[in-house]
Parts: sequence; C-alpha cells; structure tokens
Amino acid sequence: MTPPAGGEGRQGPGTDGVAAALLDEDGRIVWWSRAAEELLGWTSAQVSGTPARTLLAPDATAERPPGGTAGRPPGSDDGGRLRLRHSSGTVVEADVRLMSSDTPGGTLVVAGSPEGPAGWDQDIAFARAVLSQDRIAVAELDMDLRVVRTNAAFDALRPDGCDDDWLRDLPGSGIHGTVRGFMTGVAETGSPVIAAEYPFEADRLLSLTCVRLGDSLGVPVGIAIAAIEVTERYRAQKRLSTAYRSAIEIGDSLDVVHSARDLVAVLVPALGDLACVDFPDDVLQGRDPPLGYPGVEASAPRRVAVRSVDGAWPRELTQLGERTPAVPESAEVAPLVVGEVIVADAALLREILGHDPRLIARYMPEGMHGSLGCPLYHRGRFYGFASVYRTHNPAPFDGADIKLMQDLCHRAALAVDNAFRFTREHHTAVVLQQSLLPPSASESAAAETAGTYLPAAGSVSVGGDWFDTFPLSSLRIALVVGDVIGHGLQATATMARLRTAVQTLADLDLPPDELLMRLDDLVQRMMAEAEEADTLGASCLFALYDPVTRMCQMASAGHPPPAVVLPDGSAEYLAVAPGPTLGVGDNPFEVFTTTLPPDSVLALYTDGLVRRDDDTADPEAALLASLARLVRAGEPLDRIGTELIAGHPAHECPDDDVTLLLARTRAVAEQSTSMWEYPADPAAVHEARADVNAQLAAWGLDEQAFATELIVSELVTNAVRYAGGPIVLRLIRDRVLVCEVTDPSNTQPRLRRALNTDEGGRGLFLIAQLATRWGCRYGARGKTIWTEQALTL
Repeated sequence: MTPPAGGEGRQGPGTDGVAAALLDEDGRIVWWSRAAEELLGWTSAQVSGTPARTLLAPDATAERPPGGTAGRPPGSDDGGRLRLRHSSGTVVEADVRLMSSDTPGGTLVVAGSPEGPAGWDQDIAFARAVLSQDRIAVAELDMDLRVVRTNAAFDALRPDGCDDDWLRDLPGSGIHGTVRGFMTGVAETGSPVIAAEYPFEADRLLSLTCVRLGDSLGVPVGIAIAAIEVTERYRAQKRLSTAYRSAIEIGDSLDVVHSARDLVAVLVPALGDLACVDFPDDVLQGRDPPLGYPGVEASAPRRVAVRSVDGAWPRELTQLGERTPAVPESAEVAPLVVGEVIVADAALLREILGHDPRLIARYMPEGMHGSLGCPLYHRGRFYGFASVYRTHNPAPFDGADIKLMQDLCHRAALAVDNAFRFTREHHTAVVLQQSLLPPSASESAAAETAGTYLPAAGSVSVGGDWFDTFPLSSLRIALVVGDVIGHGLQATATMARLRTAVQTLADLDLPPDELLMRLDDLVQRMMAEAEEADTLGASCLFALYDPVTRMCQMASAGHPPPAVVLPDGSAEYLAVAPGPTLGVGDNPFEVFTTTLPPDSVLALYTDGLVRRDDDTADPEAALLASLARLVRAGEPLDRIGTELIAGHPAHECPDDDVTLLLARTRAVAEQSTSMWEYPADPAAVHEARADVNAQLAAWGLDEQAFATELIVSELVTNAVRYAGGPIVLRLIRDRVLVCEVTDPSNTQPRLRRALNTDEGGRGLFLIAQLATRWGCRYGARGKTIWTEQALTL
C-alpha cells in the first residue's frame, strides 16, 4: 500500500485528529492514514486490501439512513454516525463522511470523534449560534473576498447606501494596513488579525477581528470577520487620556508638597474648576503618619496646594498654609475611613458641614454645583485629603470622574509614601555604604592613599560604588575601585559582598586577571540566586603595586581606565584594555603592566566622575587637566580629591555616585633589598644562613638574626628537599623585615601539628611562631613562601 505523495502519516493542513482512508471501486481499503490507525488501532498492513465493511461493528447503525451500494459503505458525499470495530475488540463511535475521489471509481472516507470541539455537530451548532446572535456583526467571505453570508448585526451596522462589500472597501488604514490588505493577508497566510481598529462614518470606530476558514480537510475556503463598534469607549478614553498622561508627572520630585501641586494641576481642569490638597503635620514634618484614619476632628490638616481655573483662589476658602477647620463626624463622611470618594452637591455639602456658616464659607465656594472629596491613603496610612469643585460646569460627576479622582489620589498618596521611603532608604544606604568603605586615607611602604566618596542626590538612591586599599605580601599594595549596577540597599549589599570577596581573593596572591575571573564567577552565582537577575552586575578595576620593582599590574572588568600624574607633572590615561563587566562570564581579562617612578599619583574613579553633561563636552579630558593642575609635590591627597570633586559639574546634586581613589606611589631603596640564588644542594642551607647573617649585620638588625636564621634554614631546607633548584632567597628591609624563598615547585605548604614520634613536620609551625605573618603565593613558574617580622624603629 502506497501513501499519498508527501510521506506516510503526514497530515494536510487542519486534519489533525481526522482519520482518513481511500477505497477502491470494490470498497477495499487501498490507503490508511496514521490518524485512522490511532482511532481504531489497526495498522495499514492489517487493513490493506480488506473490505471497509469489515470494520463496522456487528450492530452498526447510522443515525440517518446512509444509502449505499453493494461494493462499499454509504454512498458518495453521504455518511452519518457509525459504530466501528477497534483492534482491541471495543466499539468506537465516529462521524463518517464519504466523498468522491480523484481516482476513478474510488471513494475517500474521513472520520472524526463526535466528542469535544473536534466534532462536526458541535462546529455546526457553534456556527449557527454565531450567525444568529445580533450583538456582534459577523460576515463570511470567500477566498476572493466576496460576501457569502452575514448576520443581522452586520446588516444593521452597514451604512446607508452601501452594498455587502462596504467593509472590504472601507477607507483608511491602521497598524495592520488597509482592511482589504489585511483580509488578503489572512486569506493567504492564515495568520489572524485581532481587534484592529478602523474609523468609519465621521468619528465612529470599529474593532475588527478576522480569521481564515477551512473545510474538514483544512483546505482554505474563505475568511470570517467580526466587527464591534467601540465609538463610545474611544470617546471616553480620549476624554480621560489627557488627565492620565498628566498624572504620570505626579511625584517626580520625591517632594511631598510638590506632589500635592502636581495633583491639583491635573484635577483642574480635568475634573473641575477648583481643587485643593491638605496634609497633616506628620507628612509635612517628615514623619510616618500612624496607621488608620485619625478622624476629621483629630487630623486638622494644613492646606498645601490650591488651583483655580480662573487663576485666583477665592478669598473665603481656606488659604495656602492655613489649617482647615475641623468637620463634625457624621455618616456622610464615613466613607473617608476606607478611602472612598465623597460625592456631594451643594445641599449635601451643607448637611455634612452641619449648616455651620463659618464652615460653609471655608469649605464651599460660591456657586458650587458639585464636589468630590477623596483621602490620600496608602498602606493603611492617611497622608492627606484632596477636594475638587465644579462652579462653572453644572454637569454632575459620573462614574468615570469618580474613578479618575480615586486613581489620581491613589497615585499622589503613593508618591508621598515613596518620598518617605526614599528618604529613609537613602539615609540607611548612605550610612551602610560609608560604614563599609575603608578609612579615607592610609599609609604604607608602597603608597599613600586617599579616597573620596560622594553619594548620589536628588531622586536617585545611593549606588554600589566602592574603593578599597589593603596591604599584600612583600610590601605590595592592592588598589580597587568598583561600581555595582543599580541603586539602593540591594546595590549596597552587593557591594559589600564583592568587596569582601576581593579582599579574600587578593589574600591568595592571585594575579589581577585571575582575581577578576573568580569574581566574575561569584557575580554569576549571585545572579542565579537573585529574583531579578538584570539588577546585578558590576564593573571593577584591580591594581597591584610592588614598591620593590616599582611595577604596577592592573586589569579592568568594564571599568574606566585610571589616570596617572608623573613626577614631572605630565598626566595621561593608562592603556588598560577593559574586559566585560562582572557577570557576563566566559571572557578573559587582560593584564596591563607599567613601571611607575616614585611620587607618581594614580587616580582610580567610577564613571560618575566623568559622566557627560551639557557643560562639559569632554569630561575625560577635563579630568586629566584638573589632575595635572591639582597634583603638586607635597600636596595632601585628601585635599586634591576634595578640590577635584568640588570642581565636578554636578557636585551639588550628582545623579550618580562619585568615587575617587588617589594613590601616591613610593619605592623601597635598592640598598634595602638583597637577593641570592642557590642550587638544590644541602650545602645551600649553610650558605643561605651565612648570607643572611652578614646582610642583617650590615643593616644593623642583629636582634633579628637568630629568628631570621631559623626561618631561612627551614624554608631553604624544604625547598632543597621537596622542590629542587634553583632556589631564590630575598630579604627586604622596610617597616618590617620580609624574607622570601622561591622554588620551582607548585606544591602548597601545609601547617600541621606533628606527633611526638614524628621526625619532621615542625618547620612551618616554628616559622608561624617566629614571624608576625607568613604565607605562600604562586607565580608563572613555581611558588614563593614569605614571612614578615616586625622591626623596632
């Protein structure tokens, strides 16, 4: 048996779930679809060549007399609901249709389950229901876009003097193109168009939805289009859109009084002719109001914003800055407790005010037709009260007006609450940020440093900028500047984690590029743990300076390049190749190496210092010029940093954190270092002791000779025994005495407690007792074990 062209089991468009079989002129099965196999369980090999009647159940009957011939089931283009035999012995009911085949004398049989949305009976019932209803205009068109049938609602919608094709020829276009154009597109591609809006007949508006229709085999036969008039909805949206667009500006300044002014600016003229806002003292003095509604008599708010369509606020009403008189409690003001709007005409407002002439004069403008009053509530706290009056327009307030009043007051209350929360969070973040930063100035053998931090102001919360300096082994120093993406407490907390991680990784004496790679892994883990991954990420610049070699190595993760001012006064940016920001992953970082003469000043900073603005066309050049002008011999670094940030164009109210770290390099004199190289020979231990004792005597450090001799003996002995040669011994004298032993092995030394019966294993324990600090770092080849001993100066 050969399947139709296209492959076995391949269904035509729209035939999913429809079983099909092809019969010859004798009623025998010559082709069997995969859907038929799924419906009845018989494979194509099992039914090939068998009469189709053998698949009928013994008691099979159609719901309507099928008619038929001797050679096959019910006749061509006929059918009904039949009971068919399943391969398992059960009976399956199916809706069967027979159609003439292109094969001479053959018949195509299609069958589908009568249950669910795939049943043809349900499809017919649904189509009848759609065409018989009179609320949604529906029309069916053929593939040439000619009208086939319409319902009564479509006929009623048709403009006078137009034929049935009026919708197809409707002028104008929308985002889907012309009506004829999108109808043609739906007919050709089958991609539906949903709720496309088109104008017709002056200012009327239609919403059109169009889908393609297909027959039982999925062959396209036309399109169906539904039309709903949305003119009234469009007019209502247009009427309120201006007010809602203006409402976006409420609360932009994060100032409570400014938010009140924004609110009345929207209320007039959107809702009325006069509007005012009153705030209690807690709001004006920056305190959180207590939970719940304090009552009209206890609140005694103060008027903070007014607006009149005529420009002048009536003298009789409560003026700006005055307290509003208390209103007696009544059932009419009870909705205020739950934040609802009070709608009142002149008579009701007089009743609410208890017919008190004094209160009426302060609350009720002359000629008032109606008023709306709404409390400003958020998170159960009462922040104030807003009122709007109509004096020129006699139309009463409708439901849309009330909804707009509620929305605007809710937004204003949210703005006030945001102002409170911003103030608290900003203060907390600043305190936390400053407590996490290191001391602003530090002194070491490698450099003198001074850091300056200026938090963002205005409506921007504190960010995650940080700087850090800390000593490393062999008198080296680490300089770090970073900038966490985002603002607020989350950015500050992320900054704290990254600063701790940098210190921990730097203590391992990793090179700058490997340190950033591991820091990048940490940020990726933090992003995986965070609910909002797009809020994480950071830039970072890490630099190592060695005062012995005067070499500075640095690597950047998407951070601005540092600047350097040399002792001769020249200033330049270092050509550090910036890698990707932390969190991107799978990207190497490049190490930039340079040699700095003593008294060079390095400037590490965050992008807030070089942010572009209207006053400075080239902030990078301006920063370099300022550094060259301010950095002078002997000038304190903290004073240079203060003057540099004071000259920043936006230093009064920066829109981003500004961080600056200055470091003036130092160098260890050549006569304060000594270095020797030995072969991997046990005799080298004796030579090393002799060399060290001679050098310490020359330096006048006889008091350290005994402890240093023991340290050198242990380190050189271990190198000879376990690492091989060459072995390099170096002494550095500064504020501490540094002893280094370098060997070609990468084996990590491990401190342990030896047993009484052990012959060795006490060397590192002894070194730890004699030295104030010790550790191990790895280089490109081999490792270096170092110790530090305090010197009495």
